[in-house]
Amino acid sequence: MRRIVRAVAVGAAAALLAACGSSSGGGSGGQASGSAAPTKVKLQLQWFTQAQFAGYFAAVDQGFFRDQGLDVEILEGGVDIVPQTVLAQGQADFAVAWVPKALASREQGAGITDVAQVFQRSGTLQVSFKDKRIAGPADLRGKKVGNWGFGNEFELFAGMTGAGLDPAKDVTLVQQQFDMQALLKGDIDAAQAMTYNEYAQVLEAKNPKTGKLYQPSDFAVLNWNDVGTAMLQDAVWANTDKLQSDTAYQDTTVKFLTGALKGWAFCRDNAEKCRDIVVAKGSKLGNSHQLWQMNEINKLIWPSPGGIGVVDTAAWTRTVGVALKAKNAEGKTVLTAQPEGLAYTNDYARKAVDALKAQNVDVTGSAWKPVTVTLNEGGA
Repeated sequence: MRRIVRAVAVGAAAALLAACGSSSGGGSGGQASGSAAPTKVKLQLQWFTQAQFAGYFAAVDQGFFRDQGLDVEILEGGVDIVPQTVLAQGQADFAVAWVPKALASREQGAGITDVAQVFQRSGTLQVSFKDKRIAGPADLRGKKVGNWGFGNEFELFAGMTGAGLDPAKDVTLVQQQFDMQALLKGDIDAAQAMTYNEYAQVLEAKNPKTGKLYQPSDFAVLNWNDVGTAMLQDAVWANTDKLQSDTAYQDTTVKFLTGALKGWAFCRDNAEKCRDIVVAKGSKLGNSHQLWQMNEINKLIWPSPGGIGVVDTAAWTRTVGVALKAKNAEGKTVLTAQPEGLAYTNDYARKAVDALKAQNVDVTGSAWKPVTVTLNEGGA
């Protein structure tokens, strides 16, 4: 069953909306002009509750959505939930999804548009023990290489292809679970990991040789941002038809992004508070793990030179290029042609950024520095 978090506009904020005669709508159950009741909006996440989505939970907790006259329901994701499909089928008003996966859905007919590119960088790694001597993609030759599949593997495949390897012949591909047990047990030589989740898991594990936790120096890490095959990941997606025809939905999109992006700025400046918010919402991961995750998520967002949520054209072009060229083990690419129609727009994110600037919110995070987080065994 999906867990739902709701932010309700009440009291002074609702009264202010009524006094101003504000009209907003476009969400499921939008209200008529002049009504003090909030506009209802559903946001579909792509995974379980964790700091990967802390900005949205913070926007609920801190009243940022409420201040925009929105009543937001956050729908938890999971293994069997495809957020862009939920959005395309009208079961949510907005969804968080990786760009290549959402573009593949668009190519299959989903009418969705990237309206805010929250993550400016990829968080995907390939992790191995240092003694495997895997310093670059070419060193994966002859190795047992884990990957999750389900569209998560194309940065890895692009990296191997670029290094002259044939993923179907030159490595042994292993279907990896969403954990690091196969790497820790020695069943595979290199494992797929997110900077903010699975990589922390190996650092939360005890080294049987020392009796202490593993250290970063025990591992070699391939970062696809450094290799040059990184693809854009978490973005906010909206209904394309409504963006082009429904003025109330357009207005709601700006308001939603204003609240959500303010939530992310809040989490940049209040990492521990946002950790606590996510843990309170029911995350099954421990306190130290969630603080690590919050810090690593901030690294993927900040700095945002063009303003948080604004799509960087070069990063988008690289993502599409990898999606068109990189082949998986079956010889298939993410995309068969350039995205058509309104694949992304910066119009709404820029309006939200302007609104936040008017509130003196730092929208670029140029001065932000990551903090040092100490992990505990098992992420406790």
